[in-house]
Formats: sequence, structure tokens, C-alpha cells
Amino acid sequence: MQILCRYFFYNNLRSWLDACFFSSVPSQPVPPLAQTLQGYLKALEPLLPPQELSHTRRMVQEFGRSGGLGPQLQEGLERRAMLTKNWISPSWVQWAYLESRQPLPVHSSPAISLPRRDYNGWRSQLVFASKLIAAVLDFKAKINTGQLPVEHMRGKPLCMELYPLLFSSCRIPGPKHDYVTHHRRSPTHITVVRNYQFFQLEVYNSDGSRLTESQIHSQLLRIRSQSWKTDKEPMGILTSEHRHTWGQAYNRLLTDKLNRESVRMIETGLFSLCLDSPVMRISDEKYASRKAAQVLHGGGTFSNSGNRWFDKTLQFVVGEDGSWGLLYEQATAEGPPIATLLHHILDYCEKPDPKRAPLVPLPMPKKLYFHIDREIKRDIEHAKQNLDILINDLDVNVFNFKRFGKELPKQHRLSPHSFIQVAMQLAYYRVHNEVCATCDMVSQRMFRGGRTEFVRSPINQTLRFILAFDDASLSREAKVQLFREAVDAYSELIAQAFKGHGIDRHLLGLKLQAIEEGYSIPKVFMDTAYGVATHWKLRTGQVPANTDSVMCFGPLVPDGYAICYNPQADHVHFSITAFNCCEETNAEKLALTLKDTLCRLQELLQPTV
Repeated sequence: MQILCRYFFYNNLRSWLDACFFSSVPSQPVPPLAQTLQGYLKALEPLLPPQELSHTRRMVQEFGRSGGLGPQLQEGLERRAMLTKNWISPSWVQWAYLESRQPLPVHSSPAISLPRRDYNGWRSQLVFASKLIAAVLDFKAKINTGQLPVEHMRGKPLCMELYPLLFSSCRIPGPKHDYVTHHRRSPTHITVVRNYQFFQLEVYNSDGSRLTESQIHSQLLRIRSQSWKTDKEPMGILTSEHRHTWGQAYNRLLTDKLNRESVRMIETGLFSLCLDSPVMRISDEKYASRKAAQVLHGGGTFSNSGNRWFDKTLQFVVGEDGSWGLLYEQATAEGPPIATLLHHILDYCEKPDPKRAPLVPLPMPKKLYFHIDREIKRDIEHAKQNLDILINDLDVNVFNFKRFGKELPKQHRLSPHSFIQVAMQLAYYRVHNEVCATCDMVSQRMFRGGRTEFVRSPINQTLRFILAFDDASLSREAKVQLFREAVDAYSELIAQAFKGHGIDRHLLGLKLQAIEEGYSIPKVFMDTAYGVATHWKLRTGQVPANTDSVMCFGPLVPDGYAICYNPQADHVHFSITAFNCCEETNAEKLALTLKDTLCRLQELLQPTV
């Protein structure tokens, strides 16, 4: 029986990984306490009235005074940093993901929608799916043999240890928190799902060689011939539930031996492939939004949501209309490594299949069966209702801003990332007449075991520019200067985060350290200001890619938005999501305002008259 390992079980990593990054990637530093507390107060200044800010400032000063609780907790973190590979990442993953009880679709797992393939029909769907499987297996082989080049950012090598963990891993629901299993001995199968039916597809021959594309294609044809019925119970819907509810159903499911074996095959597979059925035709204008939503949640219980197993780390989605993408679970995976995987797939798909299929009979793909009793049937019905409610509540707006891309900010010596961040803050203000707490995800993989950090905005420079933007008494030159100051100040925050001196993870570490040492949660974290500062009404993320892809995920709070963007040289892909249940938010309105804001910023920098 294969061994199930909890998250960050690294014994399966080959020695080349040690040579590649353990020796060259430094440990993540613990930022100076005074620097973090000062940065926290600066982040609060645009969000709080003066009286509340004064109260919070006194509280923060008391927390950070010499001999106080703050320095004591800081010492604990510094000791932890000396003894562990990464002093915050495991705690962050546990707190942000594994202890979250929200459903994975929409609330957690991001989707990446790729450019539509040039086909329309199930035959071409299976041909492309075969190519995709072969490409992913080729990527995995490069990881296993050490052929995957070490990535660099700003001239420094990045930690590569997430890559082996992408495969044969799965999130498991628990009563109070989840955990992640990773299978040290890589299995030799993947899971293919069609019409809510799961199949175990062996993708390696008995001698260890990979199946060729034509062999995979013949196996997918067999799977199609065995999955023509459309009246099967959508077992995958169960994984879309609230984590506590799914955990209870999971335990009931596993009391039956047949169910236990089928679930284990899904969990241990290298990855999953979802062969989606055709969906209702839609206008070209809304197609990109529908396509992203299909990858994100499957479209509902009358569409393809039953083809998902949301706990699985990697799920590739291939539709009959040429749409395709990837859905991934964040406790193990994150944007930049996923983007690298997709780049490899796209490059591989441009090449012809170099191998001819050997004349060796292949075993029939194994269909996975489930015993569905009355309780499981009830669980499925509840999950269907809840998922449809969630999907109907989510508003998705995906668009391609074509007027300019990242080259325009570069021409004016401005960071494209920071340029877009300030533009989003301005657009939000123009819609809601206020600024809001915003988190922007940046990578920490320049450190061993690093994951992500939040960069907080708005900042004072951004607020000054926003307030001056429509001020007719100010000259264009003055507004350009304020805009430059806002962009440059945000770029400095990103630079600090890349150095490991961001404030968000440090604040979380201090809070968790207090709990671990047996203290009550410090007052600074119980303050109203801390709640305001962490009520992220804008959840943002830049996931640059070498193709016209776009990532999509849901807002962090009911009255918020999520915005993801992929800047290209002369255009930018955006996805904006919001919840329909909130009367204050509107994804389409924010999208239109953001487009207009970007155009006006271009006119500010390059006046036509």
C-alpha cells in the first residue's frame, strides 16, 4: 500500500532538487519588528479616520515597546527561523487554506482559462486531450530527471520544491481542518472523468515507459465508449461542499469498501482530466467569461460540475468546443509554477508525436464504481443545491483590454504591475467613492519553502493621486507627478516583499506565535483596525504568462471583488468576479470603469492635444 504523507513531506524529492535550490536559495528572513509595525500603521492611514488611527497607533506602540509582548514574540519567530526551513509558509498554508471551511470552488481554487483551440467536436477533443496528457507526463519526466531548469526572478534562483508536489497529491477533508496527501511512490495512473463517471487510466507501460499519444488516444476512445450514459450520480459534486459537510459525507462514503477503493484511485492519481460536454452557445462578447466560469466551477449541476473532484491538486479541463484550462488546489499549487507547466504544455502541443504506438495490447481503462446508499444520495442532493446557489451568486467578467499593454508603462519608466494596481484602486474609488483594503499576491519563492506574501494597498501616495485625479484646479503635470509617486511607492512595497520584508505574513506569524506560547491573542490583533485592514474588498493577482491566458477566482469577502490580470506587450487580460448577493458590487460596472480608467491614464501620460 502506498504511503500517504502530510503536507511538506519531502523525502520523495530527488537529490537533484537539493543540489538545485537547497544550496542556492536562502532561508526566509524574519523582518525587523519595528519596520513591520511602522508599515502596518502606514497601511492603515488611508483607511481610518484620525481618531481611530491615533487609538491604534497607541496600541501598536504598546505592543512593540522594549520589553513588551511584541519583542518577546519576535524572539520566538527568530528562534523558529533558525530551526526550520521556513518560519511562516507551513503556518500560512495551514491558516489560509487547510483551516478554511469555505467550499473550494469559487472561494479557494483558482482556474486558468487558455485560448480556445481550433476545433469543435468530440473527436478533436480526444486528440487534443491525448496530446495534453502526453505533455504533462513529459513535464513530470523532466522534474524526475532534473531537466527542469531552475527558475530565476530578478537574477536570483527560485525555490523549485513545489513542482514534484503537484503530482499525486490531493486535499483531504477533516472535521476541523483539512490536510494534504502526497504519494511518495508516484502512481502510474491518471483519472479521466466524463459524464460524471470516473476512470483509472494507466499512462505507463509495464517497463516504465510512457504511453504514446496514439496509445492514450485509443484509451480515451475506450473511455468514451464506456461513458455514454448521462444519468449517473455526480459524485464529484460532493467535493464542492462546505468543508465540514464534505468531511462528514467523506467519512460515510469511505465506510463502503467499493467507495473507498474508488476514492483512493482518484486521490492517488497523478492528475485528473475532465472531458466536458458541450454547453449552451453564447455570444462572442460573453464567451470568455463563460469559458473561465466553466473551468472554475463546471457550470452547475446541469452542466459539467459533476466532472470535477475539487480536492485534486491538478485538474485539466478539455471541452468539446475547443475550450480548455486548468483548475488547481492552492494548498499545494500556486500561479507561477502552474504557468510554467502550461507553457510547457503549449510548447509540446506544437510538436508532432515523435513516437509510433507499439503493437502491444493495452488493458481496458478501469471504471470506478460507487455504492450510493440513501445517505450518500441525500448528501449529493444537498451538494447540488448548494453549488448551484454559489454558482448563480458569482458574477464573472473576463475581458481583453486592447488599447495598450505593459509596453506603455515601460516607455514612461513605470512598473506595469504597479501601474495596473494604482489603476484598479482608482477604478474602485470611481465606482464606490472610497478606497478599500486591497491584497496583492506576490511570490516568495526566492526563499526556501517560500509561498506568497500580500502587498497591502492603498497607500498614502495612491490616495493623494486618487483625490487629485478629477481636480480641475491641478495641472496635468502635477497629476502626472502624483501618479508617478503612487506607482513608484507601490513598486517599493513590492521590492520590500521580494526581500522577505512584507508585513502581512510577519503579522500573522506574531499572532500565531502568541497562541503557541500560551498567550491570549494580543490586543493589536483584536482591534477594529485590524479587522478593517484585513477585510480585503479587492483581492488581486498578476499571473504573467507567455500566452493569452487568464486566471479566475472568487472574492475573499461577500462585498468585495477579485481581479486577476495577465499583461502582454500590447494588451492585458483581466478577470473580475463579484457576488450578486451584494447590491453594492457589480463586476461589469467595475470592468467598464477599469477600462475607462486605463484609457484616461494613457491620456494623462500621452495627451493627444
